[in-house]
Amino acid sequence: MQHRIVIRDLKDLDRAAEEFLRLVSGHNIIALHGPMGAGKTTFTTALCRRLGVREDAVGSPTFAIVNEYRSGSGEPIYHFDFYRITKPEEALDIGLYDYLDSGAPCIMEWAENIEELLPEETLVVNITAGEDGSRTLSWED
Repeated sequence: MQHRIVIRDLKDLDRAAEEFLRLVSGHNIIALHGPMGAGKTTFTTALCRRLGVREDAVGSPTFAIVNEYRSGSGEPIYHFDFYRITKPEEALDIGLYDYLDSGAPCIMEWAENIEELLPEETLVVNITAGEDGSRTLSWED
C-alpha cells in the first residue's frame, strides 16, 4: 500500500510525526531518503519527541554515526547518519547488526550508502521538498 503525508510547515511536524508513527507501527527499521536539506534530521527530532525523548537530547549523528536516545518509557531509540560512510565495512565496524537486531527503533539518514547491508524489512521513506516549503513523506509497505 502506498502512503503519503504532507508536512505543511514546521508547526505541522508533530501532527505528521504522530500520524507517521501510527501508520508504520510494527516497523522498527526506517530509512529516510532525501537530498541534503530535505528535513531528515528535523523529522527524526519530531518522531523522537512523539516517542518521549527530550528534544534537547536529539541531534544529528553526522560525526558519531549513531546516537542513542531513550523514549519516555526508557526504551532505546537509535538514530544513524551514514552520510560519511564510504564503505559498507565502516557500518559493520560500529556493530550495525547489533543495533538492527535489537528490536529497538532504528531511524537512519543516508541509508542508501549502506543499502546492501539493510534487512528486507527496512521501511524506506522518501522525503521531498515542495517549492512552498512543505515536505512530503512517501513510502510503500
